[in-house]
Formats: sequence, C-alpha cells, structure tokens
Amino acid sequence: MNKDTSNCMNDGSGSSNESSGSGMDGEGASYLVHEIAQITKLRSSPHENLSRVVPGMGKLPASTVRMLVGREGNFSGRGKFSAADRCHMSSRYLPTKGPWIVDRMGSRAYVSQFSDDGSLFIAGFQGSHIRIYDVDKDWKVKKDISARNLRWTITDTSLSPDRQYLVYASMSPIIHIVNAGSATTESVANVTEVHDGLNFSSDNDNDEFGIFSIKFSTDGRELVSGTSESSICVYDLGADKLSLRIPAHLSDVNTVCFADESGHLIYSGSDDSFCKVWDRRCFVAKGQPAGILMGHLEGITFINSRGDGRYLISNGKDQTTKLWDIRKMSSNAMNLGLGDDEWDYRWMDYPKYARNLRHPQDQSLATYQGHSVLRTLVRCYFSPSYSTGQKYIYTGSSDGSVYIYDLVSGEQVAKLDHHEAPLRDCSWHPFYPMLISSAWDGDIVRWEFPGNGQPPAPPPNRRSTGVRIRAEREMLLEFRSMLRLRTMVIYPAMIIECMCFNENKIYFNNKFYT
Repeated sequence: MNKDTSNCMNDGSGSSNESSGSGMDGEGASYLVHEIAQITKLRSSPHENLSRVVPGMGKLPASTVRMLVGREGNFSGRGKFSAADRCHMSSRYLPTKGPWIVDRMGSRAYVSQFSDDGSLFIAGFQGSHIRIYDVDKDWKVKKDISARNLRWTITDTSLSPDRQYLVYASMSPIIHIVNAGSATTESVANVTEVHDGLNFSSDNDNDEFGIFSIKFSTDGRELVSGTSESSICVYDLGADKLSLRIPAHLSDVNTVCFADESGHLIYSGSDDSFCKVWDRRCFVAKGQPAGILMGHLEGITFINSRGDGRYLISNGKDQTTKLWDIRKMSSNAMNLGLGDDEWDYRWMDYPKYARNLRHPQDQSLATYQGHSVLRTLVRCYFSPSYSTGQKYIYTGSSDGSVYIYDLVSGEQVAKLDHHEAPLRDCSWHPFYPMLISSAWDGDIVRWEFPGNGQPPAPPPNRRSTGVRIRAEREMLLEFRSMLRLRTMVIYPAMIIECMCFNENKIYFNNKFYT
C-alpha cells in the first residue's frame, strides 16, 4: 500500500520513515534513548535531598525509610512529598502478592477494567454477563447486567466519565447503554431495566458488522468505535446519531481510543498491521489519516494512549508490544507480514522463524517481548500515572500470565501466574498497588502489595473481624504518633509494611487510612 496522505498536524509532527533503532527484547538488552525516557525519569525520581546516600553508593532507589525521614525533616524544603517523590516510593511496590479470588464465573472473561477513580470495577463475560463491582465495599456486586441481543461475546465495555452509564458492544452494529448509577442491582435487558440501543450503521447501510472496541470521550459526549468492516465510527450522544464514519483500514479495526482530553485525535489499530492517527479537525478536508505508524508484522490487537496526545503502546499478533511517538509517523505505509497466508493466531502457534523478524522501516521507539498474543485480542496498558509515573507497561498473555515491563530498560520486572487459560485483559488500580486480571477460565483475581502470597482464607466471622480491625487501628494510631514524633526507626518492620503515598494517607494491610 502506498498512499500520499498529507499530514495536517501543526504541533511539529513531521513525517518520517526512519526506525528509532532502540528496540528491546524484554530482557534489558538495551535502554531507551528518547525524550520519553527523560520524562519518565523526571516523573518518578525523588528530590535530590531525599535520595542522598553515603559516597560510593548508588543514588537510586532511595529507601522508603530514608524518604519518610526526609519528608518529616523537610529535607526538600516543601514539607511534603512531590508527585515524583510519591511515584518513586510507590512504583517500587508492585502488585505481585496473591492472588485472591474476586469472582469465579462459568464463562470466559473478556473485559476487565477499573473506573477512572478506581471506585468501580467492570468485568464482561462471554455468557451475556457484565458485572460492576463496588471496590470500596469489599467488591460487592453493584450491578449484574444480562446483555441484550448478544452475538458471540461481550467484545468491549466503556464507563462514562461520571460513572453513570455503561455501554457494551458485541459482534453487532448496535451498542447498548445501561444506567450504571441506578439502584437496580439485577439489570436484565428490557425486563428490569431498559438497555437503549445506539445504531452505528449508516442510514443506507444494510450490512451486518461487529464492533470490537468502544470508548467514551473524556467529556462523555461522544463514543468512538472500531468495527469489523474496517471503519471507525464516532457517535454523538447529545444528537443521538452517528456523526462520523471513516473507512480507516484494509481489515478489521480491533482497537480505537482518543489520544488525549481534547478529543481531536483518535488512534486506531487494525489487522492490516498499522496504527493510524486521525485528526478530526482536518479529516473532512483531507479525508485521510494524519499519519501512519508501521513496525508490526501482523495485526494489532490493542492500543493504549499515554494520555498526552503524543505517545501510545500497541499489542500485535507478531507477539510484541511496541512504544510509539506520533511525531515519527509517516505518510506512506508498507505491509510486510509473515508471507504465510495460512497462519491464524486464533488456533496456531506463532512460527519460530518469525520471532526474530523485524520490519525494515520500524518506526516504533521500543519493542517488548516475552508475552504471547494468541487466541484472542490481548490488551496492554501504561501503568498508572499517579502511583508509578507510567514507568511500566503491562499486558495480558495467552499463556494466562500478566507481564510487567520497565518502560525504559525493557526488562521484565514481574510475571503474575495464576490463570489456566488465555488472559485477555487486566487493569491496574489508578491509585492503589492493586491489579486485577481476568481470563478465559472465568476467574477474576486480585493482586496487591502488601500481602502474604497465600490463597484467600475463608471469610472470618464477625467477632474475629472486629478483633483484627481494632488491632489494625491501634497499630495505625501508633504509626501516626511515630510519624509526628519522627521516631519511626523504632519499628522498621512496620515501616516497610506501610507505604505513605502523600502526607494525608497511609496504605496499610491492603487498605487506605487517613
């Protein structure tokens, strides 16, 4: 494919066909040399006065005790932790303890997502079920949704920014919307609650197609979707109609998302192996993407934006995750593939000879390998900004594990093993050291820090629970007193178990206290 697609972005995004030459193999063989490496460092490095050590010893990472002592002694002159200080501390405590079972269903889990504020968790299953859990109320099921007109499976869900509405998609051009904020717990489509349908077909379109990806805009006024007929659709919820339809790719559009809060830029990924950037401000005039990012050898299963309108990551069926800077996008595209038309990721292993193949014009900044992208559209994400400074990326895998990579070094820093089936989706809590994974074995499990690494015990009776809670409160009161008196070195074991994210909250025994 050779298209002359003019770049209409005015933020310095020039066309480029050069490879960054800084790919990684997930084993720390090379380090990312790019602006994003410096940005990541600035967002997750402590104040120099908090990280001082004796001569001859490495500067990073600063110990938790040293950071807390430095904060109480006002070494930085700010009287509190900065966002970078907080990220430096909390990003060292990965949610790798566990797992603990949140729920166990009799059908495959396809969707696993926290709300933006972390108060709710949404899980979607092939068996026509979507469950919304109240995270703050011991994972109580807030809403149990039985989907309407389901075809094959729940392919995607999206919660509105105000957490009042949930949309769900399947292999149908109709998206359904549910009132997630209502008091009704059992939401059976058009029985106990109305699930309104939003038609993503054009007025003159009689063809049936499926929707693989659906996302709310940041302001909650629009939905963007990727379809099996190679198009991107934007739905105006206020006008209750389809506002834009783009013949975007040459194959299924598996993933779409807004690039940032403005809603002007849309990223898309397809089975044609390309990531594309769409600028809605000039699409009507140009009718073409703002640019194309090439480097994957096979189809793209998921895209996640860093939220800054510049960087994104993608998972590909070539068994890699790639990091991109849209300023390196080009106007021309070259689709190479494996040259094997018989290969199908849904039931065949990836050819061994292909694992060392590279696109000659790979425009990605880095490539991360180790996980497996087979059987289903496996998803990948940046780690949370608040607690980690987005210094990690994490992904599901068809071998049933969660893989966590260091963004800059490319090293695999953790692997979470529990599931016995492909793990399609996982979600890191936006504020807490907690990660939820869901897989085709029907298990929804929780990983945290701290923890004892043991399977969950039977729920304790009320009396023993009360004793435990009183003991925790006594320890926390003593810990607060220690902080005020700056005598925290008395109980170093307790300090290691407690993580202070800011000056007002303590995370202790898997809970936040103020």
